Amino acid sequence: MIKEIYFAGGCFWGVEKAFKLLNGVLETTVGYINGNVDNPYYELVKTGTTGFKEAVKVLYDDKLLSLNTLLKAFFICIDPSQKDGQKNDIGSQYLTGVYYTNEEDYKIINEYFNNEKKKYDEFYVELKPLKVFYDAEEYHQDYLDKNINGYCHLNKVEYDNIKKLNKVGE
Repeated sequence: MIKEIYFAGGCFWGVEKAFKLLNGVLETTVGYINGNVDNPYYELVKTGTTGFKEAVKVLYDDKLLSLNTLLKAFFICIDPSQKDGQKNDIGSQYLTGVYYTNEEDYKIINEYFNNEKKKYDEFYVELKPLKVFYDAEEYHQDYLDKNINGYCHLNKVEYDNIKKLNKVGE
């Protein structure tokens, strides 16, 4: 069955690239999640006044890829103890979170979060239902595929660790 889940993990360019490395991911879309204005756009979101975060919508085949594996990949991408963004990307639009669309996913994610929280003195990853998601502008979609040397807060080691999840599975 095709399922969807949303991840905010700092700059959406690198997070999108990370999820595209996983077998079973069918489609990714970068955009803006759970803010408080209609039709946000990049220049407005980056002001930090909209409540929106940069996020990635992930459509995946749950027969090929589990939600737990997606969560493992997500936690490779982020530092859950960073309060104000991710690495050099500072601001409310870069805060981290996982956003779900059904209660079955919530239960899995919540259990995963509870285990992750034990690893950190401080934990700043939001877990909330999806309220609203707007696609980002076209030039942001697949940005690092189109701009090979584009900036990313993720590095080769993190991407390689995500690729290994294809071999490891659960």
